[in-house]
Amino acid sequence: MFSVWRKKSLWIIGLVMVSIVGLVTGCGGNKAAQPQEKSDKKVIGFSVSTLNNPFFVDLRDGAQAAAKEMGVELIVMDAQNDTSKQMSNIENLVQQKVSVLIVNPVDSKAIVPAIEAANKANIPVITVDRSAEGGKVVSAIASDNVAGGKMAAQLLIDKLGGKGKVVELEGIPGSSAANDRGKGFDDAMKAAAGISIVAKQPADFDRAKGMKVMENILQANPEIQAVFAQNDEMALGAVEAIKAVNRTNVLVVGFDATADAVTAVNSGDMLATVAQKPKDMGKISIETAIKIMNGEAVAASIPVPLELIVKK
Repeated sequence: MFSVWRKKSLWIIGLVMVSIVGLVTGCGGNKAAQPQEKSDKKVIGFSVSTLNNPFFVDLRDGAQAAAKEMGVELIVMDAQNDTSKQMSNIENLVQQKVSVLIVNPVDSKAIVPAIEAANKANIPVITVDRSAEGGKVVSAIASDNVAGGKMAAQLLIDKLGGKGKVVELEGIPGSSAANDRGKGFDDAMKAAAGISIVAKQPADFDRAKGMKVMENILQANPEIQAVFAQNDEMALGAVEAIKAVNRTNVLVVGFDATADAVTAVNSGDMLATVAQKPKDMGKISIETAIKIMNGEAVAASIPVPLELIVKK
């Protein structure tokens, strides 16, 4: 009796062990021996100069919306206006082997080694809003910043009747946007013999710096008639400085047409802003990246139209 019971128990235990082994194997116990499915999903890397500026937030949002709509993964990295951080961000994206790299440079010259690193890794590069001074760039997507600077200058020349003292607030030194907007504005102003640019100083595309720089300029040049700021954040800072000294007759023109600047134009605090279309730039950059990934030809330069925004 005992022998029969023992044999039956051993048989049951053996059956249970066989079941367990089969279950483990079926759940991946031998997973290493199985062929792995390879993912062919395309990934786009986007290094943006800063997300502490509404213009670049719109640029990112336009890119993200387009990427979601077109079913591609987008990795966005914020350089926080720091060239070394942007270099590190791009190195990270290159190591992740993104399919295409979109770059909005902090500094057009300093970005060159990072673009060359992407070139060496055979990752196609697109620049957006700002250009690079070297490296291989497949397509540059931007507004004509020189034309925008001329547009701002012509408006002030007309409003001042060809006479007056003007201040120019410059962006981050070395950025293509600052270089080109300044060139367009300065060249146009040279044609107006009765207008002089009495002060020209960087405020790094930053509102707080724009206010501080403008405060100092107003102390040295209290009788200015107009200000051209190379972006809206600096223009809005200049408006605050002008209000603080109770000046109501200083014309301020910005650049970018951010929501705050358009509100300031419509309220009369600013004369105008030159409108770029950052969300369109973001969308076009994703469309261009997808074309590149699909092996399609793309234009080396893709312009995005400008528009002068004045009070309605």
